[in-house]
This record gives sequence, C-alpha cells and structure tokens, in this order.
Amino acid sequence: MKDKNCLIFGGSGQIGRHLIRKLTKKNYKVTVVTRNIHQKSYMIKTQANAGYIDIVEANIFDEIKIRKLFEKADICINLVGILYENKKGNTFKNIHALFPSILSKLCKEYNIENFIHLSALGINQAIESNYAKSKLEGENNILSNFPLATILRPSIVYSVDDNFTTNFMTLLSRLPIFPLYYNGKTKFAPIHCSDLCEIIFHIISKNISTNIIECVGPETLTFKEIIQKLLKLINKKRILIPLPISIANLSAKFFQLFPKPLLTQDQLKLLKYDNVPSGKYKTNFHINLPSTRLFSDEVKKYCYMWKEGGQFSTEYYKNK
Repeated sequence: MKDKNCLIFGGSGQIGRHLIRKLTKKNYKVTVVTRNIHQKSYMIKTQANAGYIDIVEANIFDEIKIRKLFEKADICINLVGILYENKKGNTFKNIHALFPSILSKLCKEYNIENFIHLSALGINQAIESNYAKSKLEGENNILSNFPLATILRPSIVYSVDDNFTTNFMTLLSRLPIFPLYYNGKTKFAPIHCSDLCEIIFHIISKNISTNIIECVGPETLTFKEIIQKLLKLINKKRILIPLPISIANLSAKFFQLFPKPLLTQDQLKLLKYDNVPSGKYKTNFHINLPSTRLFSDEVKKYCYMWKEGGQFSTEYYKNK
C-alpha cells in the first residue's frame, strides 16, 4: 500500500507541529503550506522524519498555486485560525469562512479521501462574537460543499508549545494582581495537544466518518481553577480580583490597540460562555478516543521555567 499524502494548512502552529511528528512517524507523507518559508521552514522541518515532508510557500488565497497541491493529495487538514483580526486582511470572515469554503470545494473536485477542519468549541452559544459567527459560517460552507468532511471542535488546547498556559504563567509570575473575567466561572475542558493529534490520526487511519466531533480532555475546570492550578505549579501567590464587565470592556478596548493583544472585546464576549461539550454532538470519548492527560500532570512537566530557580531549583530536583 502506497504512503498517503497529507496536505496541511497551518502546520507551523502548536497543533501542526505535533501533528507533523505524529503523521511522519507513521509513514504519512506531509506537504505543509506556509506563507513565509524562510521564517517557518526550520521550525517545521525539524518536526518530521527525513524524506516525509515538503514545505511550500503560498498565500492561502492563491487558488492557482493551492490547486496544484491537491493533485497529489489524499488527505487535507486545515488548522488555520486566528484569535483576533488585523488590518492586513486577516479578518475572521476571510480566514474562518472564505478559506475553508475554497478548500472544501477543492476537496470535492479532487475526490480527497478525508478533509479535517479545526473549528472551536462553544461557538453555537457565543452568538455575540464575530469569531464564533465566522467559525459557524465556515463549518456550514464546508458541510455544504463537502458533506463527508470531519469538523473538530476542541476546547482549550495546551502543551509546552502553546500560547495559553505559557502566557498565563508568564503573567502570573510577574503581576501581583490578576483579573478574573465573569468571576472566573467560565468552564473549560482543556485537551492536551498530543491527545488532539491522536484523535486526528485515528480519524485518518481508521477512516472515521462523523461530521462534528467535540474534542475535550478528561476534566472540566473553571477559569479560576485553571489559574489557581497554574499558581500552585509555579509556587506563586497572587490576588485574584473579579473585574466588573464595564472595566473589563475598557481594558479589552485598550489591549486590542496592540499588534498582539492580550485580550480583545470579541474574546471577552467568548469568555461569557462555557467551553465544554454541548450535548448535541459526539465527543472524542463517544468514538472511543478518550483524552487521558490531566491538566496539572502535564503542565507540571514544563512549568519549572516559571519557578524561582527554574530547572535548577532545589525543589525541582527534590521532586524528581
């Protein structure tokens, strides 16, 4: 049986890098599309087994160039997504709705075996958010164009490579006071990146067909509980202050003036809603792909970078 060819969009991010390692170890050939090969190629190439990866530089809206890549592809995986918009054309509409529509049409045209699209959990409820609206529009476009597609809706995805636990531990290690939005009661079901990639691999290898799968970890944690766990792991004590929504809105409005905002007004709208299984769709547990990694156990493996003394602290070696 010939090796399958996977065409991956968004392969330089946290999930993409983990997935490339997983797939190439299993003898899948991978083509990764990146918008800046000089900036991203070193990061991507080091993840793969030699001879199993090809990196192509292309604008994701260059349909002529993208079309040629589909000629050799068996599987297409879209991991492209943004958390905030900018003035360079990276709008929620373009990235989350228009681009998936283009890909799904090409998947149908070239008879692609599997099209896996990464969406987000909780978007049905967060109707006030432009991010959520664009994700839903993208899903609808995909299922209209390519009904056999599989859409994954993960909760928070974390690992040593993430921008979630690492950013929060950086802030918690420096700030004496930390704000809690909506009293820190928003619920999440964090899933480790390796578990999510295992789900993607099994969908590909076992040819699992389910339109929407909600991907969650084994625990449900409130935002406040997540922050408390991170504080405990890095041995810090901080004052956690519930922030009135009016002040939260003002701070978000200020932060979104920066090129890489810590918080935007749209993200604040998302935080209003729980990020847990809806009960309307199958989860990874329903298709016998349980996530087993516990949040604290996994973060403990890399949190020493935010502790006093870091990896060489006496406490770190006492607990080894």
